[in-house]
Amino acid sequence: MTDITQNLPMLDRLRALDEVSAAKLLAGHDPAQIAEWLGQLPHGQAVEILEEFERPQRQRIVDAAPPEKEVLWLVSHDFPEGSVGRMLESAPAVFLPEMSVADVIAALREVVQRRTVVYVFVVDSERHLLGVVAFRELVFAAADQRLGDIMLADPFMLGPEQPLEEAMREVVTRHYPVYPVCDQRGRLIGEVRGQTLFQQQAFEISAQAGTMVGVEKEERLATPWTRSFRFRHPWLQINLLSVFVSAAVVGLFQDVIDRVVVLAMFLPVMAGQSGNLGSQTMAVTLRGMTLGEVDDHTKQWLVSKEAWMGLLNGLITGAVAAIAMYFIAREQMPDQALTLALITLSALGLSCVLSGVAGVLIPLILKRFGFDPATASTIFLTTLTDVFSMGSFLGLAAWLLA
Repeated sequence: MTDITQNLPMLDRLRALDEVSAAKLLAGHDPAQIAEWLGQLPHGQAVEILEEFERPQRQRIVDAAPPEKEVLWLVSHDFPEGSVGRMLESAPAVFLPEMSVADVIAALREVVQRRTVVYVFVVDSERHLLGVVAFRELVFAAADQRLGDIMLADPFMLGPEQPLEEAMREVVTRHYPVYPVCDQRGRLIGEVRGQTLFQQQAFEISAQAGTMVGVEKEERLATPWTRSFRFRHPWLQINLLSVFVSAAVVGLFQDVIDRVVVLAMFLPVMAGQSGNLGSQTMAVTLRGMTLGEVDDHTKQWLVSKEAWMGLLNGLITGAVAAIAMYFIAREQMPDQALTLALITLSALGLSCVLSGVAGVLIPLILKRFGFDPATASTIFLTTLTDVFSMGSFLGLAAWLLA
């Protein structure tokens, strides 16, 4: 199968591929050329691609990079995936507070030819961040003024190990073009662009829907089919196993289905209704987790709310399904029609309560054990809702129609 990107320019091909495929495409090129291409990519993507190279080749690429990129790439590998540090850029304008405006502007004349300067960062001799000066304020200040006199002291800053979600909650009301990044002792180690943060967050959100059904967030449209297959197939095997579990539950009640054939007609109703309700709840929960709205207090409230919502929705939709069951069963088993209707109502009400609770707990449990809360969560939810909805429906029928 041909590569959909093969006729595109190299930079466009790199942007379209996942990091492993991009690194393979770059293998064999001159380190200086690789460094040039990576330098034109979004920083987060460049770091991920660079990490796929063996350490010696990675070092050769870093050595061939422009000076302002070298520190940036080396430092970024020291921080966990999904953290602010992975998007770190070197700060182009860092000065001591006693420097005059005239001296700073003179020093920046060469810098602005290579980098865009939004803020001047003011630090002490140990590089602790003391304040920031907007480039506009610097231009209109008196030439003999000191940076320490015109800086905004105690500025907002991010930490390099902060998860992206946490950083986004803090910057969402600020909308600065650039944010200083400091270590735990307040020492400036670089900056991160607001645009880069929002681009990465947008990518994470766009990948969430696929992750819920077992598509890895690294997979792109142009990812080679062999790698896409390795990404997806293991989850399909897990899904197959879960389907066998659901089928085994139905098999336990085969004698009841043989006696009351109408039950088979309503099995998809039970599974579909409870599964859809659970997916609604899970979508709301994942959104709340992404926005940082879920804490210990919120968890208990959310479980209670979704259980109540599940009961209300289950009883209302269950009543409609029960009416349908009654009229269908009246033609086949008139003596048992009312009982079958009540079984339908009860089973759908109970399964919708469980689906609501499961939609909250599954992503919370995955996160508790260190997994991405969206990772194949729909597969686990579907298995649980199918087993309980069909099991409760057939179990009540076996008990009440014995």
